[in-house]
Amino acid sequence: MSKVVAFSLFLLFLFPILVSSECTCDEDSEDRNKTEALKYKLVAVASILLAGAIGVSIPILGKIFPALHPENNIFFFVKAFAAGVILATGFVHILPDAFESLSSPCLPEKPWGDFPFAGFIAMVAAIGTMMVDLVAMSYFRRSHLKKQKPVNSDEEKESGGIINQNNHVHVHTHSTHGHAHGSVVPLEEGSELDLSRRRVISQVLELGILVHSVIIGVSLGASESPKTIKPLVAALTFHQLFEGMGLGGCISEARFKVRKTAIMAIFFSLTTPMGIAIGFGISTVYSETSPTALMVEGIFNSIAAGILVYMALVDLLAADFMSSRMQDSPKLQIGANVFLLLGAGCMSLLAKWA
Repeated sequence: MSKVVAFSLFLLFLFPILVSSECTCDEDSEDRNKTEALKYKLVAVASILLAGAIGVSIPILGKIFPALHPENNIFFFVKAFAAGVILATGFVHILPDAFESLSSPCLPEKPWGDFPFAGFIAMVAAIGTMMVDLVAMSYFRRSHLKKQKPVNSDEEKESGGIINQNNHVHVHTHSTHGHAHGSVVPLEEGSELDLSRRRVISQVLELGILVHSVIIGVSLGASESPKTIKPLVAALTFHQLFEGMGLGGCISEARFKVRKTAIMAIFFSLTTPMGIAIGFGISTVYSETSPTALMVEGIFNSIAAGILVYMALVDLLAADFMSSRMQDSPKLQIGANVFLLLGAGCMSLLAKWA
């Protein structure tokens, strides 16, 4: 988790340096009013901070409220809703912005106009996320296996040990029809390996969300047009609330210690307001149509989109929707699908304003 925090802090300081460059493309005329814009920015900081804190806290408070315990269906529905929100964030909010930035006429025709870099970078980010997932889980699995007592192959043969398709070792004897588990450890729900996997998921997901949060925060903070900021305040407030619910659900299932949970929740809540503050500080040198700003925003948005789409589809939706619990309960299937569509629909609707 410390690596995620360190990398996020690096982004907070690196992004303003990269985007503070001279504008070489004509900007669209807009009504500018620094005094009035400042008022809306202060409102945005307060509302986004509060919404983010509430959103990320709702699933985490499941330890206090029985209705939000992970074993209850309500928590399952909240996760489905949050997964839909994160999926829509990647596909509807971030990826189109990345295409718009990297295909802007303000950028040189070569190479930016000759190749769909936004889609390519998003694809590479998704593949990279899968590789991180694979390497992390392989490491945790090997570490877990080393802690287990190895099974003697000779004894296994004598007792009729058979490894089934689920990687369980069944040991049959003449006096009993029972079975024992050997050194091959399955990834069962609630196991140590499953817990390690969920911790990796929560940290990678937070990284993807934080990258996007920094960008939208800087963009809002650097704007001096009240007409631009007004609709963004409400839209980004709900945006942060829904994203917080998705991240909070993952953090809750990861079962971090109180200190780590608090750090992750607080850092998520503060990232967008910090981005707004940075954007306000560099507003005199920042330009959304600057080639450097467009390239940085487009590349980082593409990376964030790839991470969030992969996490939503593979680590959140596939893991839950393909579970035996879901397949054995038609009511749970209907409810989860309804909440998934509701989350994706609500977040997609916000794209009209943000």
